[in-house]
Amino acid sequence: MLLFLYLIWLCLNGGLTLEICLLGLGLIALLALPAWVLFGYGLRSELRFWRRLPFFLAFVVVMIWKILLANLDVLQIILNREKKIHPVLVHCHTSLKTEFCRFLLANSITLTPGTITVSMQDDLLTVHCLSKDMLEDTENGVIVRLLQRLEA
Repeated sequence: MLLFLYLIWLCLNGGLTLEICLLGLGLIALLALPAWVLFGYGLRSELRFWRRLPFFLAFVVVMIWKILLANLDVLQIILNREKKIHPVLVHCHTSLKTEFCRFLLANSITLTPGTITVSMQDDLLTVHCLSKDMLEDTENGVIVRLLQRLEA
């Protein structure tokens, strides 16, 4: 994470001088000290971050794609008056173990148009959707598999 923040610092400064590099190292050191002392952040956490970063980036790309597809589905429902919607409340169990990944899944569902997570209790999500087929891959889809890789 610290190397990632340092790279962002270098990219956002628009130039590469000795002063910018040293100031960035100083600021990152100021960020690192409280993280190490208060949160137990260390080299293992840094390695874990870099190992999980590709899966998180893939998760973001897939989420953007799913949001675009859901927007098209909702647009089709709006424009096609003959297509009936069947709102339903669905209870889904998730195999995700960590609270953070379940939180990401619940918010991913809410971000996609036509669905909203009503409640989340342990591994049970209650989701309201315009039709049941909008939740086709909630329990074992691409998003859940990427989140499982983030947990590993």
